[in-house]
Amino acid sequence: MADRRPLWIVTVLLLAASAGLWGSSRLNWSSELTGSEQVSGLVPLALLSLAGIAGVLATSGWPRRIVGVLLALAGFAACWLAVNGAFAAGQALWGRVLALLAGLAIVAAGVLLVRSGHKMPRLGAKYDAPGKTEQPDGEKELWSALSEGKDPTV
Repeated sequence: MADRRPLWIVTVLLLAASAGLWGSSRLNWSSELTGSEQVSGLVPLALLSLAGIAGVLATSGWPRRIVGVLLALAGFAACWLAVNGAFAAGQALWGRVLALLAGLAIVAAGVLLVRSGHKMPRLGAKYDAPGKTEQPDGEKELWSALSEGKDPTV
């Protein structure tokens, strides 16, 4: 059975990053601009992060690795938006820090997908039967029926 922990880690990282980017887009980044006028690229990146969750759950193998590369690039874009002009006078710090942390979370999720995405379980995959040493003969038949798409309770 595939290990589900990396899949959950990626999902949580992408959810947190999406919330962080959206929240960062609502904070003041400078004394001249307020609200959504600040950095218009953060909300689309937040939505891309959310869409990445669906892409991660629906794919496996090489397509999942491609999703990981795209997410890592989006994370680098968020990091660039966060540090671009950060050292100019009159710049607020918290919006940029939140965007930078969210961007780093997206990069981490993308790298994790590229490295071990092929080992993660996929949505809609067939049921995996437990090992032969753990199950009596009756259970083996139930798992086989589930794998074939039959209802073993009938």
